[in-house]
Amino acid sequence: MKILFSEHQTDYTSYTFSYAVYCVKESQEELPEIYARGFLPYTGDTDWKDDVFYLARSLRVNLTEFKTLSENRRVDRKMEPLQAGMLVQAKSEFDTSDPDFVAFCTDYAEERFAGGDMDSERLQYVLSRDLISHIFTFRNTEQMLGYVFAIIEGNTLHYWFSFYDTEYMRSHSLGKWMMWKVIEWAQEQGLDYVYIGTCYREKSLYKVRDHKGAEFFDGIRWNTDANLLKELCRSDEQNKPVDMLKSERKYQIGNTYFSQKSDSNPQ
Repeated sequence: MKILFSEHQTDYTSYTFSYAVYCVKESQEELPEIYARGFLPYTGDTDWKDDVFYLARSLRVNLTEFKTLSENRRVDRKMEPLQAGMLVQAKSEFDTSDPDFVAFCTDYAEERFAGGDMDSERLQYVLSRDLISHIFTFRNTEQMLGYVFAIIEGNTLHYWFSFYDTEYMRSHSLGKWMMWKVIEWAQEQGLDYVYIGTCYREKSLYKVRDHKGAEFFDGIRWNTDANLLKELCRSDEQNKPVDMLKSERKYQIGNTYFSQKSDSNPQ
């Protein structure tokens, strides 16, 4: 893998020089390590040929700690009347050009994705990548309910894109149920981790509440401190004049603790 640093914002008043951190995958076998370092795949530019990953506050479920919670059982009971089933297929066995499938995914994206940025062109770009290994299909005897695009390599599963019938989003918590079912399946397969995207702003905290064993990447390590994560998500709505190292009351790098904000010259 190759690690890249792309310059972003500069603030000389606090000596804060911002870089976005990216990773370029060189082989499929690197995927578990790439995810373990906090990276997630980027597909925002359909002209890019390489598999590029961005560093973020990503979230994963440690399957050695995962177990079904009362919230999962509650959602499962709500889903029972739909009699939904789950089919797991390798991408090579799935017809990704099927018009009904394409329409289902793009219609969902138009309604639910920020900016509706998953048209048929980007959808086919995402599906053309070597990254996706499996597609999870959720349906009952009468209708299609949803799809999940998954990246499975080694001990790792990434729950990447999901699309579902929004009619059942609130009445049956369909999206929550699909995520829980995939995580449960991964544990049954003997995998170690399921990566479930980023965790920014308070609206993302359901991923932590609903899944025992959740950990977030804090820039240094995988962290299980749920209270810290809540603080970070609340602060995402605020303007941050400096980075965490300069502003947090307590932050650890290796064995060194920075215990209070300094008023000294930042040089």
